[in-house]
Order: sequence, then structure tokens, then C-alpha cells
Amino acid sequence: MTIAPERPPLTKGTEPARPSVGERRRTTGGLRATDVYATLGAAAASLALTWLLFDRLLPFSGAVGFVLVAYALFLGLYALLVSFDEDGPAVRDRFASVVVRTAGIVLVAVLIFVVAFTLWEGRKALVHLNFFTEDMSLAGPLEPLDVGGVLHAVVGTLEQILIALTLTVPTGVLCAVFLNEVPGAFARLVRTIVEAMTALPSIVAGLFIYATIILALGVERSGLAASLALSVMMLPIIIRASDVVIRLVPGTLREASYAMGSSRWRTVWHVVLPTARSGLTTAVILGTARGVGETSPVLLTAGFTAELNALPTSGPQVSLPLATFELVKSPEPNMIARGFGTAAVLMLLVLFLFVVARIVGGRGPGRLTKRQEHRRVLASRRDAERMAGRAERMAGRAERMAGKVPAPAPVRRPTRSTP
Repeated sequence: MTIAPERPPLTKGTEPARPSVGERRRTTGGLRATDVYATLGAAAASLALTWLLFDRLLPFSGAVGFVLVAYALFLGLYALLVSFDEDGPAVRDRFASVVVRTAGIVLVAVLIFVVAFTLWEGRKALVHLNFFTEDMSLAGPLEPLDVGGVLHAVVGTLEQILIALTLTVPTGVLCAVFLNEVPGAFARLVRTIVEAMTALPSIVAGLFIYATIILALGVERSGLAASLALSVMMLPIIIRASDVVIRLVPGTLREASYAMGSSRWRTVWHVVLPTARSGLTTAVILGTARGVGETSPVLLTAGFTAELNALPTSGPQVSLPLATFELVKSPEPNMIARGFGTAAVLMLLVLFLFVVARIVGGRGPGRLTKRQEHRRVLASRRDAERMAGRAERMAGRAERMAGKVPAPAPVRRPTRSTP
């Protein structure tokens, strides 16, 4: 008979030793030192090998080809370096991560380059105050930059895009609600047509409004006709994006609203649309970005003018993209500087519209403004007072029914005596 050795007593703060596990814990997130070393090493090696191929071994030339070959070598070398420390799934994960991150870096770099290049080329025109307060009616091709501006184009762009938004935002959101709340064969047909119209060329939209509004109905070229052409371009984008956003609203919210006795359209107005407010704002932003940069529909339907026309219903009216297109075609350096300055003003205007849209509709579901919170507090106080009065009336009725308090005597109305 063998006696097992006694285990030493466990003291406070000590734990029994656990058996070691053979599998090593794998980190799925975060940035490690080996990733940084592999990235830097692959980048340096790819640049050196690309220079060797282009300058010494092969008759290659060109900056674009150099960048493409260096990037391909960078991906291959990075995968090779990671494979020394990781297994197959980890290598594929790191490879996909570096592809996504480098693509994002490239896109941001291109955006920064476009914005910086536009601002740099238009810097000579942007420093003059008259560039924002005057039109081009008195500025010829040889006039200096202290004469003329783009006020007429700014006014035209604002009026055209605001009219287009007034037409497309209610129509687009209502159509998206219809596609989600009234399913059926007709809804599928409408969704197919909307998806096909998202790829509609801008020149086709301009020709459609030109043929139907200007030629058939005899309406003159104006900012209103340009707004209708822009609406044709913006409406499919807003409908499609709004449709996708409304689909993402959880069905449990609708079911909870129906369980409380709300109708379908009351549920849409008070539950679905407030929940999808931020996504609907993004849909409006996408539609605005599509319409504010169009040139050919405005040229066909509104024409071109160098004078300020603040009345969108009559007379030609120019927009910022069209003014940029016309100015950069000139061989004069001052006109080209005005063109790049106009493009910079367009970017600033789009940024301003996006900020306003985010402020107006960018709140998340359930978040209220200060004014809405104040109204909610006042309504809660009124409800509390009404419920307290109702409780007092119910208590008085219960006491009267119990006989503790006599009921008030009925008031007798005087009767008229007959003669």
C-alpha cells in the first residue's frame, strides 16, 4: 500500500501550477514590432530592386511603371518576410491587411495632391477680394486678376443645387420608403429602373431636359432647367442609398411600434426615418456630390454667361464647374489661374454644404437637440400634471362610492312658467 505524498498547503495569493499548453496564443489585432520591421524591410528592398531593374538590367522607364513594379515587389517581399514567423492563415491575414492599408494611404495621398495642386495653381486669384465679390462681365482675357470674379458662378451653383435638392430629397426618400414598406412586383420594377439610372451619363440627362422642357415646351434656357437636369442625375443616387439605409433598420423596432398600436406610416415617420437619419444624410450628400460637379447638363440647359443672373427662371446662368471648364480652356495665364481658383471655391462650397448636412441630420437615433429636449421636458410636466389630476379625481370618486363623502347635490335648472 502506497501513500500519496501530501500537497503543500496553498497560501493566500498562490495558485496551483497549470499544465503548459502546446498551442501558442495568436494575436489577431494590434500593431507589433515584427510587422513594422517587415514593412520597412520590404519597402526598402522593393525600392532597391526596382531601381536595379529600371536603371541597370531592363530598358524600363516612367514613374507610373516604377511605382507599380515597386508595389508588386513590396507585396511579395512582405509576404515572404511574414512567412518566416507566421503560418499560412496569419500570412494571408497580414497580406490582406497591408493591401487594404496601402490602398487607403494611396487614396488619401491622391486626395491631398488634388486639393493641394488646385489651391496652389489658384493661389494668385484667391488672394484678391474682388474674386469673390464680382462677376466676369468687365474682365477680358488680358485683364489683371484684380478685375472680375466668380460671384455669378457661386450664385448659380447655390440656386441650382438648392432647387435640385428641394425636388429630389422628398421624392427620393418617399420612393425609398415605398420600396421597403410596399413590397411587390411593382416595387421590384422600380428598384431595377433606379439601379439602371444610377449609371446614366450626364449628357443624356441634359439632352432629356433640353428636348422635353426647352424644345417641346418652349421654356428658355435658365437655371431652373439646369436644376431639373441635375435632379435627374441626383434622384437615382438618393433613392438607392436611402433604400439601402432603410433596409438596415432592425425589424424589431417596427414590430415594437406595431405592438403599441401604431399604423404603418406612423411607424415610418416616428421610428424608421429617425433611426436612419444619419444614413439618409449620407444619401443626400452622395446625391449632392453627383449633381454639384456636373458640367454638360448645365451647359445644355442653362447656357453660359459672364454676368450675374440671380433669377433662376429666366436667362442663362452659369455654375462653378462650367465656369472652371470655360476658364481653363483659355491660353492666358490669368484666366487659367481664375479657373483653378474657381475650382478651389467649388471645393470649399461643397465642404460647407457637407458640414451643414451633417449638422442638420447627422445625429444618431434617439439623440435630440436642445430645443427638442426642452419641448420633451415641458410635455412630460404636462403629462405628469394631467396624471396627478386624474388620480385625484379617481380618489374622490372612490370615496364618494364608499359613502365617506356625500355626492354633490344636482343643480336644478329653473323652469319657465307658462302663462
